Amino acid sequence: MLDAIIILSFIIAGAGIGFYGVDLLPNDALAQVTSLEGLSFVTTGFGALIGIAVGLVAQTTYRRIQRQIRAMPIDALLSRSVGLVLGLLVANLLLAPIFLLPIPHEFDFIKPLAAVLGSVMFAVSGVNLADIHGRTLLRLINPNSVESMLVAEGTLKPAATKILDTSCIIDGRIEDLLGTGFLEGQILVPQFVLQELQRIADASNDQKRVRGRRGLDILNRIQESYPERIIIHPADYDDVTTVDAKLVRLAQEINGTLLTNDYNLNKVASLQKVNVLNINNLAQAMRPAYLPGDNIELKILKQGKEPAQGVGYLDDGTMVVVEEGGSYIGGEVSVIVTGALQTSAGRMIFARPEESVVA
Repeated sequence: MLDAIIILSFIIAGAGIGFYGVDLLPNDALAQVTSLEGLSFVTTGFGALIGIAVGLVAQTTYRRIQRQIRAMPIDALLSRSVGLVLGLLVANLLLAPIFLLPIPHEFDFIKPLAAVLGSVMFAVSGVNLADIHGRTLLRLINPNSVESMLVAEGTLKPAATKILDTSCIIDGRIEDLLGTGFLEGQILVPQFVLQELQRIADASNDQKRVRGRRGLDILNRIQESYPERIIIHPADYDDVTTVDAKLVRLAQEINGTLLTNDYNLNKVASLQKVNVLNINNLAQAMRPAYLPGDNIELKILKQGKEPAQGVGYLDDGTMVVVEEGGSYIGGEVSVIVTGALQTSAGRMIFARPEESVVA
């Protein structure tokens, strides 16, 4: 919508300049024109075309600046803003005497020209100085804070805000993940995610209703446990229909990180250059790696495909097939890993009872 407004504004401005610019033509030139209305029509159309071209350039430039500002660290953004304001103040103070000088009437254009050029020069100088020395402002604000000094030097980076997806809330592992303390930064729950949870909780399908209520209960618990970190954000986008698209848009606007376990949302967000933390990928990465010769204490739960085989499961759900383990069904036994197999359905570990290996 904003892009259309920018382009439309330049079209109207160009058409207006073309229409009223006819009045600025010399009388001799106007006397040679057979149809003044036709000339106005031509200049208006020509001005509108120029307005379209300039508007497209302005719209592209605006979007590029917007992306750069979103990707800019907050400390650099603040320091550059301060440098820009200080540069303009210095420009006004130093250039003010120029307007008091007795300049001949034919050279009056020097005053506004000097004001514009001086303001631009001092503004750019202020931003450049902020890039060089602006980070040290944090030291002045809190000189006794080691963390502030490291952030000022660029050694530390502020933690990105995490945006919770509906599936991530219903999954429930986010509660345990917050409890471990490994997940840092603010946790943001958009209003449209709450609305989707409520729709699922009010669904006619019993399974969906249970899942929705579970998600609301989990969200209430983590909000009570971490009131300073969990933020309900009122953001919404009327021009976007799906919740996944809204999540990606919000993450792009605030330069946040999307927290989800939805495979499709993960792929779509990654394609649009949005940082994603997938809980399923984390769970896969945190599974312990067992090598041949490692010892595992395992409870044999059932018989395998072969009569002599026993099957047990690790805490993460990995199936362990124990050769000669059929006689240990219902009991715990110490087994030695002999190999592992990674399939599309998951990982499978093969082992033998430690007693048989020793024998």
